[in-house]
Amino acid sequence: MRSEQTSPTAPLEAQHCVPCMGGVPSMAADEAATLLVELGAGWSINPAGHLRCDYRFGDFASAMAFANRVGDIADAEGHHPDLHVAWGRCGVEIWTHKIQGLTRSDFILAAKADAAFSK
Repeated sequence: MRSEQTSPTAPLEAQHCVPCMGGVPSMAADEAATLLVELGAGWSINPAGHLRCDYRFGDFASAMAFANRVGDIADAEGHHPDLHVAWGRCGVEIWTHKIQGLTRSDFILAAKADAAFSK
């Protein structure tokens, strides 16, 4: 993940993911709920405690192209979601594997996925 810091008051998509070294608690539910409202309407926190959004497309190629855009963003940020590609849809599931919970970086990556969908 990138090492430079961005202001926590900047929009989520303008911020950068920071590495999680483990040994820290996952984000509190109230903080996660606050950040969730900053994301697009399709995002939710599933029963496993992961961020999840299903993006819809008119065909398989568009869904795959979006998955590739998100993959490029994830590599640049050093924070990698699970991507589920099917005809006309790409599901994005994000959590911080090291702590098996959510961190601010998960919401930042989600906002960047929303921005990639808007392009």
